[in-house]
Amino acid sequence: MASRGRRGGAPAHEDEPRRDERAEQKAPAPQGPVLPPLPPVDYGVFMQGLVQAMQTQAHTQVALQAQLEAQICLDGAYERCTAGKS
Repeated sequence: MASRGRRGGAPAHEDEPRRDERAEQKAPAPQGPVLPPLPPVDYGVFMQGLVQAMQTQAHTQVALQAQLEAQICLDGAYERCTAGKS
């Protein structure tokens, strides 16, 4: 009769945890809540959003520059504002 054995001749017991199971038990518990995996990314949608954000930023920058120039004109530097415009 052939017996199931480990190295060293000790028989395997059904209720004894395996070596890899023991390693899992010794792993440190995760800190904080365990979050579900993130959904897959649609890079086409991501790029559209990125382009839209960049366009919005450019328009905002132009509007702020115009507002700054208008404020300078109102603050008494009218000569400088109108000198280059004809």
